[in-house]
Amino acid sequence: MRLWVDADAAPRDVKDIVFRSALRLEIDAVLVANQRLQVPANNRFATTIRVDGGPEKADDYIAEHAVPGDVAVTADIPLASRLVEKGVLTLDPRGTEYSEDNIGERLSIRDFMEQVRMTGVETGGPRAYGPKDKQSFANALDRVLTRLARSQVRPATPDPS
Repeated sequence: MRLWVDADAAPRDVKDIVFRSALRLEIDAVLVANQRLQVPANNRFATTIRVDGGPEKADDYIAEHAVPGDVAVTADIPLASRLVEKGVLTLDPRGTEYSEDNIGERLSIRDFMEQVRMTGVETGGPRAYGPKDKQSFANALDRVLTRLARSQVRPATPDPS
């Protein structure tokens, strides 16, 4: 299991929670961005990958390398759609899990809002990331990682001899 973070726009709190989870559970956490990032020096499970180009390059890298059984964190809905399609458990930084049941609707809303903005309408941005968002993300990440860990634990099969 690997924990991927679309780190170009991920809030610092999200990265901190990911670092702590990776260290506690001893799983690899990979932050991908088009800029230089730092990870805690005392966390051997946290790494960064810097890609050249725009944010889409980081999205492409994650989409190409994440596999079923991995977890990804992104606010980018098109990337989330690509990951869900591959069977990667995907969360947004506010703790919402993207799924086959909700990703189509989220893509439609995103596309509609983009069209509205292209006509010149000011739609504002997302609300500020606050303590409730941080707690929701921490809880959702814990639930997803626990669910994955349980699904990977298999009882030993008796030796037929």
